[in-house]
Amino acid sequence: MVNVGEKNISKRIARARARIHVGHEVMNKIEHNQIGKGNVLTIAKIAGIMAAKSTSNLIPLCHQCPLDRVDVQFQFDHSNEEIIVESICEATWKTGVEMEALIAVSIAALTIYDMCKALNKSMLIRDCYLLSKTGGKSGDFTRID
Repeated sequence: MVNVGEKNISKRIARARARIHVGHEVMNKIEHNQIGKGNVLTIAKIAGIMAAKSTSNLIPLCHQCPLDRVDVQFQFDHSNEEIIVESICEATWKTGVEMEALIAVSIAALTIYDMCKALNKSMLIRDCYLLSKTGGKSGDFTRID
C-alpha cells in the first residue's frame, strides 16, 4: 500500500458515471415502480452509497477514506433505453475518492441488474468511467469526450 503519511489533507471530490441498458419494458416498469422486488432506484442508490463506504474492503491496497458525502443519481435515457448512473464522493483527506465514486456507480448499476434480471437477462452495464476529480498532488481532472 502506498504510504500517505506525509501527504497533506485536502478537499477531494470525484464524480463517476456508468450506463445500464435495460430495454423499454424494464425502464417503463422501473419508472412506474412496478418491479416486484421494490423501488429499484432507491435500493440502487443505497447500494451505491454503501459500496462507496466499503471501497477499501473491495479493492486491494485501497486506503480507507473518511467520506464526507456520497450521492448517487439516476437519469432515464429513453432514446437509448438505458439508465445513466452518476455519483459524487467528497472527502477531506490524504487520498482521492475516485475509486469510491467508481465503485458507487458500478454497484448501483449491478443492483439495478439484480432487481430486474427476472424480466431481462440481457441488460448491459457499460461505460463506467471517471467524470472528474479535484484536489490532491496530481491536480484536477475533467474528462473531455
